[in-house]
Amino acid sequence: MLKTKEQYRENIYNMRANVYIGGDAVKRDDHRLEPGVNVMEKTFEFAQNPKFEKFATATSTVTGEQINRFVHLPQNAYDLMQKQKYIRVAARRVGGCIQRCMGLDGTIALAVYTKEADNANGTDYHERFLNYLKTVHQNDLSLTCAQTDIKGDRLLRPSKQPNPEAYVKIVEKRDDGIVVSGMKMSITAVAYVEEFLVLPTRALMEDDHDYAVAFSIPADAEGVSLITRPVWHRDKDDPDASPFCKFGVSDSVVVLDNVFIPKERVFMCEEWKFGRRLALLFADSHRHSYSGCKPAVSDIICGTTALAAEANNIHKVSHIREKMTEFASAAELAFAAGTAAAVYGEETASGVFFPNTIYANVGRKLTGETIYHEYNLLTEIAGGISVTLPFNEDFQQGDNVDLLKKFIVRNPDISPEASLKIWKLVESVGASSMSDWYKIAGVHGGGSPIMEAIALGIEYDFEDKKAVARFLAGIDEELDDSDLASLEPTWGDKS
Repeated sequence: MLKTKEQYRENIYNMRANVYIGGDAVKRDDHRLEPGVNVMEKTFEFAQNPKFEKFATATSTVTGEQINRFVHLPQNAYDLMQKQKYIRVAARRVGGCIQRCMGLDGTIALAVYTKEADNANGTDYHERFLNYLKTVHQNDLSLTCAQTDIKGDRLLRPSKQPNPEAYVKIVEKRDDGIVVSGMKMSITAVAYVEEFLVLPTRALMEDDHDYAVAFSIPADAEGVSLITRPVWHRDKDDPDASPFCKFGVSDSVVVLDNVFIPKERVFMCEEWKFGRRLALLFADSHRHSYSGCKPAVSDIICGTTALAAEANNIHKVSHIREKMTEFASAAELAFAAGTAAAVYGEETASGVFFPNTIYANVGRKLTGETIYHEYNLLTEIAGGISVTLPFNEDFQQGDNVDLLKKFIVRNPDISPEASLKIWKLVESVGASSMSDWYKIAGVHGGGSPIMEAIALGIEYDFEDKKAVARFLAGIDEELDDSDLASLEPTWGDKS
């Protein structure tokens, strides 16, 4: 099933008022959530648009019907590359984060983990998950993933925390399900999706078994409160605002207060040995998604910087042109890493085709380390006008309108009207609450660069590189031919 954007809005507007903004409980039709809802509805609109069909939709592996790609389990390298390309294409059209990747990557992680857990322990989690996924596909549900616990004292494990709410935990086991309590933080889009997935955020020890839990839940279930911080652009309510200013995001602290989870929605219950595996499955899949998302953000910053250079009439100056090429380095290397992650991915026991974790982490680490540099390039080339631009009303009324028309023009080939739109875009992209959000999210979304470094330190084959050096130094007479296997991509069946 493919749901329309109107059906999506109707569904979330009918949900219980458990979103809290500034201490007040509000419904999902609250105007402060509208910028994020505008982004989310685009994912349903794209799926209905024939121009986007090959990117935005796929064939369900559980129903055989056409579904939104943001709930599809990748079956081969082609699926992973379509996911990556679609995220970039879609994100460029909403000014950045498309906000559906967390739900998709959580779904992928659960599909892989539940099969592995069943094979190891004889449980039936994978069947439960597939039954749940069938419901998701039949109803075209919007999802997000709540992984990050509030963690409390970072030096203490979950079971040693003085605050028992620092990690989500099982407080009661029943024949028909479990009861959970705890808090998750920085959860994007949960205030305007229909359901969310909960996963562990770290490796767990036996003493932490109560914290080994994964499940799905409606976003307005009893006992769930969403303490939400919306972010938007200054001119979002201006009828003449640019398309960029219509979009925004909301993040929430998710409070679970003795919430009952039916057995059919429980996918991990005290399997602490799989805590690290499930956490990394989500993280690595999400880092692959960043190889589409972050290049799109680079595209937006790059394009805005290029417009600013043109508006300043310095776009042909040699050192400006050289600076502009730096955008290509981050964006296209990250996208190339994502493509390589797809090509050299592997089929898991669940049938899900999972990206190569080395390439996924390399691409994500690179983008996290370059995001502030890209904003610095915009600031250098645009100048200080992004924080000193007069208000929009000053250009429309009062005694200074004619003077401001002269003030705003720096390139005689660009009209005052177009010049103003360029500088307002520079303000929105470079010096707004949304730009601050993208800077922080660029570093920490999907894991901060140190987390990618840790993953690479664990998974990268440094012994292989030492073997090359030993051979070239003459210590070893021959080089192991096992590296020949790396020349073969694992494409999978495109069909």
